Amino acid sequence: MLIAATLAILVVMMMAIIRGFIGPTLYDRILAVNMFGTKTVLLISLLGFVMGRPEFLDIAIVYALINFISIIGVLHFSDSAAFGNDPHDTGSTKKES
Repeated sequence: MLIAATLAILVVMMMAIIRGFIGPTLYDRILAVNMFGTKTVLLISLLGFVMGRPEFLDIAIVYALINFISIIGVLHFSDSAAFGNDPHDTGSTKKES
C-alpha cells in the first residue's frame, strides 16, 4: 500500500512538472510549481515513515515553509515592474495633461 502511495505521488509530481513547462499562463506555471513542492513534502514524509526515520518529518516541515515563502516571493515578483507591471499603478487609465 505504501509503495502504491509513493508511486501515485511520483506520478502526480511528473504531471505537475509537465504542467509547469506547458502551462498556458504564468499563474498556471506557478501553481504547478507550488503543487510540486507540496507533493515533495508528502513524498519526504512518506519516505521517512517507510524508512523509520522520524527526523524526515522535520525536513518536510522546513521544505514546506521554504516552498510557501518562495511562492509568495515569486507571486510578488511577478506582479511587479519586472514583468512589465507597475506595482504602484492604481489601474486608472486617465491621463493628466
